[in-house]
Amino acid sequence: MVRSVIWVIVFMFLSLPSRAQQIPLYSQYIMNGYLLNPAITGHDGYTTFNLTARQQWLGFKDAPASRSVSGETRLLRKSHVIKTRSVNNRSLKPSTKGRVGLGGFIYDDRNGAIERTGLQASYAYHIFIKETQMSFGLSAGIFQFKIDENDLTFADEFDGSPTEDPIALGYQKVTYVPDANLGFYVSDPRFYGGISVNQLFQSYLRIGNRQFEEFRMIRHYYLLGGYRFELSSKYILEPNFLFKATEKKAFQLDAGAKIVYNNDFWGGLVFRTNGTLIVLAGVKVKQLHIGYAFDYMFTAIQKHTYGSHEIVLALKLGDNARRYRWLNRY
Repeated sequence: MVRSVIWVIVFMFLSLPSRAQQIPLYSQYIMNGYLLNPAITGHDGYTTFNLTARQQWLGFKDAPASRSVSGETRLLRKSHVIKTRSVNNRSLKPSTKGRVGLGGFIYDDRNGAIERTGLQASYAYHIFIKETQMSFGLSAGIFQFKIDENDLTFADEFDGSPTEDPIALGYQKVTYVPDANLGFYVSDPRFYGGISVNQLFQSYLRIGNRQFEEFRMIRHYYLLGGYRFELSSKYILEPNFLFKATEKKAFQLDAGAKIVYNNDFWGGLVFRTNGTLIVLAGVKVKQLHIGYAFDYMFTAIQKHTYGSHEIVLALKLGDNARRYRWLNRY
């Protein structure tokens, strides 16, 4: 039987109990939560363009790297006003429906010889109950799953016979996979939380050989939440968490907090249950939000890397009467 690195790579990529990643990992899930939950699409009334770049285990050969570009907006017709029923009864009501959010993103995720490049489009519907907004979202897309044979090496048979290339034996280097995500999100002036299911279809990877028919994308579940405490007129403390689970009963929790100064600067710490400490920092320059995350792992792999690094650039347009002013995404 042919022995090759392709078996190891495919197994690592698709076997969740081995801690491999099927979905790109993000540390700044508050800034780019839209990538995890389609219900967040347009929830804050802004038109937002988001660029995310992540390099995991910098200095480690063929380490995971992710890039994504996204855009989302809210279909608002007119401004949202405070309608007064009486002097002591004031509530925020939309003057027109303005309930639909639309968005989309493209991404590229590389892990060794495995590369995923895809796109998704999302739709969200938002409902107000007094000052609480409930959001429902759905996204659909397709991605290209690619095996880069230039990054593969093939071992000889034990008996010294020539190595056969498994790709030449009928293995496809490229396949296209459709899938969908589903989400729910709730937010008010202080609290936000949501749950989403990604890779809803659990699509199979058709790479051309019956021995690989069992390999499929499995469902990922995300539970996100946070609360804002106003410490003073300029400082806000925001503890938050992200709980991740899969169909294979693999679990991971991110728990931490950030402190925001004057809505222009923020910093924070997050602990991930795989033994990672994440340092967050960010600044707002007019309509541009810049976020940076550094991941330090308390495991043996840290001896061979310079940590993981993530940068998010978000351009938010529409900071006027068209949006819901009580909502702040960052």
